[in-house]
Amino acid sequence: MTAARQLRVVQWATGNIGSRALRAVIEHPGLTLAGVYVHSPDKAGADAGELCGIEPVGVAATRSLEEVVALGADCVLYMPRACDLDEVCRLLESGADIVTTRGEFHRPQSLDPAVRARVEAACERGGTSIHSTGSSPGFITEAVPLTLASIQRRLDGLTIEEFADLSRRDSPGLLFDIMLFGKPPEAFEDGRFSFGRVSFGPSLELVAEALSMPLDSVEADGEVATARRDIEIAAGIVRAGTVAAQRMTVSGLRGGKPVLRFRATWYCTAELEPTWDVRPTGWHVEVEGDAPLDVDLRFAVPLERMAEFSPAYTANRAVNAVPHVCAAAPGIRTVVDLPHILSVLG
Repeated sequence: MTAARQLRVVQWATGNIGSRALRAVIEHPGLTLAGVYVHSPDKAGADAGELCGIEPVGVAATRSLEEVVALGADCVLYMPRACDLDEVCRLLESGADIVTTRGEFHRPQSLDPAVRARVEAACERGGTSIHSTGSSPGFITEAVPLTLASIQRRLDGLTIEEFADLSRRDSPGLLFDIMLFGKPPEAFEDGRFSFGRVSFGPSLELVAEALSMPLDSVEADGEVATARRDIEIAAGIVRAGTVAAQRMTVSGLRGGKPVLRFRATWYCTAELEPTWDVRPTGWHVEVEGDAPLDVDLRFAVPLERMAEFSPAYTANRAVNAVPHVCAAAPGIRTVVDLPHILSVLG
């Protein structure tokens, strides 16, 4: 798909994902960078090129929402750490479409009814649309399952497994303080993995409904495994007997059986108690039906360079979606509403 005209895009936030998206917009043949919004005072006024590691491009970053609105951009790539509904609605009602890597808008029916009504009203006033996407949830939980299901006439079950080897991730705060690696198993309280229902449940429900197999319910649970011996990883030491792997499973149930599942396994070592089947970083999808499939999608990147490459898996799909979202009818648009997202690479 080639846009009929250059689309003017604002990049909102420049963290790991945002800065990769910013660079992709600058280099995209069908997009023009109109502006950049930043949260940090230290970044305000900085050139967009410098914020994503390339030469200056003559677009200065701002911390003003109203300055962004005044740009009259076609689309905002909205990638903050937290979703601000006031910001989202102001942008939409100003006439700017939104593509976001935030997970709130994967399925309109999963939103609080009042929130949904407010966002849809903003879209109606601005003649705009908003779309949530990314790698996971997004590509692997929506685009890939729908594609694999397109050669089925009977679907008995579809399981998506995500694997992440974090042994070379030099982020002690993330691994030890937030994810609780290196802590005793009892540190994982009941309900620890319940966030999976909110984070991935909407994608599973969306896919099921698209296949005319609506789910009765979505459940989430998890488990942990411990290190058999002391393990040194990039972030520090994981002691024997402490948590070295964790697995979250989100199950979409129909007729009392799981028909769609997403399972994420994050681990720091394969030397686990109990023994788990851990694969290299990437995805594994198994389809049970009248055309069974077993698909591996591995990230062909050395672990030491994963931090360099991993933002692209999320940012690129959002950038590629911009022309499609700008062409969509007003409202909260899902992967089912949009055409197949094509990349403009030439």
